[in-house]
Amino acid sequence: MKITDIRLWKLSVPLRVPFKTALRTVYRVEDVVVEVRTDEGAVGWGEAPPTGKITGDTFSGIVGAIRDHIAPSVIGREVEALEPLLQTIQSCVVKNTSAKAAVDMAVWDLYGQKYGLPVYRLLGGGRTRIETDITISVNDPEVMAEDTREAIRRGYGCLKVKVGANPALDVRRLAAVREAAGAATILRIDANQAWQPKEAVRILNAMQDRGLDIEFVEQPVAAHDFEGLKYVTERSSVPVLADESVFSPADALKIMQMGAADLINIKLMKCGGLYPALQIASAAEVYGVPCMIGCMLEAKISVNAAVHLACARGIITKIDLDGPVLCSEDPVLGGAVFAEKDITVLDAPGLGVCGVEEGYLTLIPEN
Repeated sequence: MKITDIRLWKLSVPLRVPFKTALRTVYRVEDVVVEVRTDEGAVGWGEAPPTGKITGDTFSGIVGAIRDHIAPSVIGREVEALEPLLQTIQSCVVKNTSAKAAVDMAVWDLYGQKYGLPVYRLLGGGRTRIETDITISVNDPEVMAEDTREAIRRGYGCLKVKVGANPALDVRRLAAVREAAGAATILRIDANQAWQPKEAVRILNAMQDRGLDIEFVEQPVAAHDFEGLKYVTERSSVPVLADESVFSPADALKIMQMGAADLINIKLMKCGGLYPALQIASAAEVYGVPCMIGCMLEAKISVNAAVHLACARGIITKIDLDGPVLCSEDPVLGGAVFAEKDITVLDAPGLGVCGVEEGYLTLIPEN
């Protein structure tokens, strides 16, 4: 099976409600969709969200990286020679991890189709069902409490609460969410790099002193500040998950060697796809560090690939794959089934995506 062409599309899907973090506010998912075609008629699908404030990848940057660097390097290559092909995707251009991830997952999709197996089974996985949390955007405490009650009504038992936009309010925000959620709901928080190390320790310990029972905090300090991350990990009563600090297997390994975090977040868009994500998971298995699988604001094509990884590797014990349920519509045909918190992977070959409903994709023209 030989790659013959790569087509790029723009996918646009509205969100249920605006998505607000310490870094940005988003109203729609507007992603690059990758369609990799072959001489046998098989099509592999991938997706990349432009998340400039986190990955540095813009819409035009993703398109340019694929068209100018990745596509010329993979067109004409045989899918069966999987590892050399995946290595080429990683090495043909520096950074541009979201563009790499989109093509990487499309290649895995084709490889699974070639051999008639779903990707999670190719990776040795056995479980077919996982449960995701859902994100509560940062807002005034009263708004966050109402969003929490709505999430509980929808059946979610684990909430990821965004904080950090105004550190002075963060303890009040979490108190309002905990009161609305009740004692049985799991609360994890995401500061999106908003705090300084000493400030983070003070805020986190204050939350625990108030009995807010936080499962863990995601990326409390700046992404580059590994020493600051270690400072918080050693002094906070709340476990620390490294997120924006992890852009590669080397980053993850350094954090584990330093003891700079208690958990590692794997995001395909930050590390560059399933191939490097598997390396992170393998390192975590060696060091005994649990992982979470996360996503950006993505539709189902790319989150579906993360579902296959989560079902394949037992070291991934935390699931944060709520991108599709944050969207007001799901136009993606095939792939995993998202029934609110319950996600079920199907046994269709490859990643199981069949395409996108008419009207949601716009072909991105050649320059």
